[in-house]
Amino acid sequence: MLSKLKRFVRDQRYGEPVVIVSGLPRSGTSMMMKMLEAGGLSIMTDGERRADVDNPKGYFEYERVKDLEKETDTSYVQQGRGKVLKVISFLLRFLPDDNQYRVIFMRRDLDEVLASQDKMIAHRKSEDATDPEALKEQYRNDIIRARLMCRKKANFEYLEVQHRDTIERPAETADAVNVFLGGVLDEVAAAGVVDPALYRNRADQK
Repeated sequence: MLSKLKRFVRDQRYGEPVVIVSGLPRSGTSMMMKMLEAGGLSIMTDGERRADVDNPKGYFEYERVKDLEKETDTSYVQQGRGKVLKVISFLLRFLPDDNQYRVIFMRRDLDEVLASQDKMIAHRKSEDATDPEALKEQYRNDIIRARLMCRKKANFEYLEVQHRDTIERPAETADAVNVFLGGVLDEVAAAGVVDPALYRNRADQK
């Protein structure tokens, strides 16, 4: 984690950081977004994707972010300075370099991720023929790539948060996140919105 002096210098160069919540799909990113919102942070979302059976408390997405890979004008990301923006792990590399980012990266057991994705696909009555083992390998590589990039780039800071730990010990996660963000989070409020009942695809219950 950066010293106060280095953060000050970075703030002078880039402005306030954009807080990024990232991770694989179904890894707990929406839960973390809800925690940050409850803890008093401003969320950058357009509200287009509504809550449903898979995410009863909402998705907290900004639809335009999904086009980061191919969009040439990414200046809108600057609107996220001082706010929280959700960006899946694959798209982290396409964030513009004219901002500083503090990335909260959610990690979840890959079998749980795949089980949760399967249920979401079933709810939408669609099909996915992707081989599970091939998908797991793809996800492992995606995590490694994202982690290395965040640690290499000078305008990125990175905190890894475990999904299960957050469910089981939300106060500890809220404390770690608050330290990472510089003491701006209401930890009690953030921890209070974690709902263990929504942990529905546990690897140890198969």
